Amino acid sequence: MKNRRDSTRETSADAQREAAQAIAVEALAFLAAEPERIGRFLALTGIGPDAIRSAAGEPDFLAGVLDHVSGDERLLLEFAAHAEIKPAAVERARASLGGIWERDLP
Repeated sequence: MKNRRDSTRETSADAQREAAQAIAVEALAFLAAEPERIGRFLALTGIGPDAIRSAAGEPDFLAGVLDHVSGDERLLLEFAAHAEIKPAAVERARASLGGIWERDLP
């Protein structure tokens, strides 16, 4: 039988994951809003435009979106400003989806 503390941790982790997925979906929409940005993303990932919709439901794909955004400082700063969040929030979301240790984040 689970104790109350374990249940609270799971709920908190679920909430973090959902928030991270929301940031990743917003990042994908941000990329898609400009042909040059989405074109570069598609070219680097090798995914076709027709596969994005189904892939967007996959946590690994969403982590990849955040990896892409985080990998380009200018893009990261533009997205963070657009989403009205701090760049570190993008990194935390990436960690939540990609399994990075939170203590390794700024």
